[in-house]
Amino acid sequence: MEEKKGNSATRAKEKYNAANYDQVKFTVRKGGRDIIDKAADKAEMSRNAYILEAVIEKMKRDGIEYEEEAPGD
Repeated sequence: MEEKKGNSATRAKEKYNAANYDQVKFTVRKGGRDIIDKAADKAEMSRNAYILEAVIEKMKRDGIEYEEEAPGD
């Protein structure tokens, strides 16, 4: 018999995230993640929030508007 992976709460979160969010993956040199993490910690932000804020700020400087809506809006 095949064993189920994860519990129902995990599967529900994964389903919700897949329906409401896009994932973006990028690569940094060895040690780069630690530098980003330290900067995010200093700013009292998560790594994801720190990177997203940096990207949005760059887009605004380039004249590109980005308005993040809450999922379901």
